[in-house]
Amino acid sequence: MQNLINKPIHILGIGGIGAALGWALAQQGYTVILVDSDRNKVAEGKKHGVTVVALGAQVVPFVSFDDWIPPKEGFILLCTKTYDNPKVLARLPDDAFLVPVQNGFDPELDQRNHACEGIASFVSECQRDRPMTRITRPGSLHIGKRRPITDEEHVEIISLVLALGKAKLFPVEYVADIRPYKATKLMYNAAISPLAAAAGVDNGELLTDQLAKLLFFALLQENYAILQNAKISLARIGPFHPDTVSLILRTPWLPAVMAVFFRPSLRGTYCSMAPDMHVHHARTEIDAYTGHLVRLAGEFPCPLNRAVLALIMKITAEDLKPQYQHLQHLIDYLPEGIRS
Repeated sequence: MQNLINKPIHILGIGGIGAALGWALAQQGYTVILVDSDRNKVAEGKKHGVTVVALGAQVVPFVSFDDWIPPKEGFILLCTKTYDNPKVLARLPDDAFLVPVQNGFDPELDQRNHACEGIASFVSECQRDRPMTRITRPGSLHIGKRRPITDEEHVEIISLVLALGKAKLFPVEYVADIRPYKATKLMYNAAISPLAAAAGVDNGELLTDQLAKLLFFALLQENYAILQNAKISLARIGPFHPDTVSLILRTPWLPAVMAVFFRPSLRGTYCSMAPDMHVHHARTEIDAYTGHLVRLAGEFPCPLNRAVLALIMKITAEDLKPQYQHLQHLIDYLPEGIRS
């Protein structure tokens, strides 16, 4: 299990997750190379290292993606936004030990035969122009296989799990199958991110504002129904299994109780889609979130997801600013019994 210490670990994408993983590995003495397409962020990293707020900086090599050469051995942790995957995948050799740690589903990435993936339930918010991040919500990092693996691949995956967990920045858990965790994360992200990003609000406001809360709960229900219809297994992330969340949402009075319960965990956190919405001619991960669910649904009814997908595409295509009024366009797509 100690052979990993002698192998380079290349982390592509110095956002919240990439910065946190890089810091955790560097803090324990592993050979880490951080790679990003933002030359300003790379320059800042070369000067000051990668920082976790309140825990200090770790000095590691930083490389611009344009200058990056894929390693012949070691791990590549893919922590980019999914819309940046094509330019990364085009450069990777087929035998690269790739470990995506992303949200959403990318069809091109899914076609690769990589052994495992990671899913983070903690929230890490990185500054846009500096490799400095802060953990805004605690949670775990799940790492697990996505296909049958060899004994050698199993050893490598476990060595990565142990390495990431040593710093105790976040709990790291090896799971036998990562796919149910990835599907559950999608169920939540595809409800939180589009609404918070379109409205330009903190995630916690989805559980305080009445309209946002109605839309949030309705999306959770619709997302769950799509995944159930597609017979996709789900796993527990957080205090409740998705089956329990769905039952709560279908039980009178309990959603209000759940809102109070979850509000503290969302307050002060951000969705990763939000910063993209403020960029001219913005690109977002909406296709990897809501787009994936709509494709998965096929003929299965998903009116709210289709409306959310159209809304985000309109906002980005027309360079509109995020604002609460955007949510008003979704009212007609709520189930009739809960429209306000």
